[in-house]
Amino acid sequence: METYVENREMVQPNHANTHGTAHGGNVMKWMDEIGAMSAMRFAGEEVVTARMNQVNFDRPIPVGDTALIEAYVYAAGSTSMRVRLRTFRENPRTGEREQTTESFFVYVAVNDDGRPTTVPDLTVESEEGEAYRDAALEGEDE
Repeated sequence: METYVENREMVQPNHANTHGTAHGGNVMKWMDEIGAMSAMRFAGEEVVTARMNQVNFDRPIPVGDTALIEAYVYAAGSTSMRVRLRTFRENPRTGEREQTTESFFVYVAVNDDGRPTTVPDLTVESEEGEAYRDAALEGEDE
């Protein structure tokens, strides 16, 4: 759970497409930034994005709402980490939220020379952490 990172972005007109909703490219950028923060927290190193799986935009996020992005590391290799990312549309006045986007990113830890470097083994020490990991593994297979 130490890798869980959550952040919000207020969707402003400069983030929007012609429909008045968050541009998909902005949502992907925010997801990548939050995912990298989670991966860096786990690795204790800088990271680079290596891969992202399919990104489906199931619901729009209108201007004036908040994009709530959550990320956590759920699996690790020798130099890479898999991070689950989910984005929610959140009404800032009521707190009402619904999931809009989900994806799974892979980050690679790099040293000062930009070369891959090892990451620690992933250990899950709480029931909550196990539930998060299991949900990510299940969602990754879909």
